[in-house]
Amino acid sequence: MSPRAWQRMLSGRRLDLLDPSPLDVEISDIAHGLARVARWNGQTDGAHAFSVAQHSLIVEEIFRRNGKASAAECQMALLHDAPEYVIGDMISPFKAVVGGGYKVVEKRLEGAIHLRFGLPPITPEAVKERIKKADQIAAYFEATVLAGFTLEEGRRIFGQPRGITRDMLAMEPLPALEAQRLFVARFEAIEAERTAGQTVQEAHT
Repeated sequence: MSPRAWQRMLSGRRLDLLDPSPLDVEISDIAHGLARVARWNGQTDGAHAFSVAQHSLIVEEIFRRNGKASAAECQMALLHDAPEYVIGDMISPFKAVVGGGYKVVEKRLEGAIHLRFGLPPITPEAVKERIKKADQIAAYFEATVLAGFTLEEGRRIFGQPRGITRDMLAMEPLPALEAQRLFVARFEAIEAERTAGQTVQEAHT
């Protein structure tokens, strides 16, 4: 018997990890999962884990602050770690140990997620670089504010943030249900912007 390669989601969907279908992707499952996946292997200060959902909200905010961005680009920033609702969050040192095999699964999931929400299956390189920069800035603040890194370690590993300060970001770890709610709310707000933009564009054609 072949090993099971799918996961049952709370929405009732059955997501195949080896061949994920966009039809089996739901934002409710993504938000639920990411709000319960801890960043930094849970080694953060606070009464609650600092979740990937909260991290994603911060990355998208930094992304918006760092230059003009379309609603679709903001959605890609918000969903940049969305595959982790299935595969979890592996810290960088562990990724270095296990090698890059996991990336095949991650890329397939990312493609299915993007297609589900009408985004390019592969994030355009220029947008990807901007998201990566926002991700590194978020990691710097998470590391130095929550995860016990010194400022010198943060600067050496993640670089010195410019144009973004600690007081601009909501760094207090949230309960899972609140992080989940905020993630869905931001997703829906961006989707409303995308829909409005498409309506305006269609009116001018």
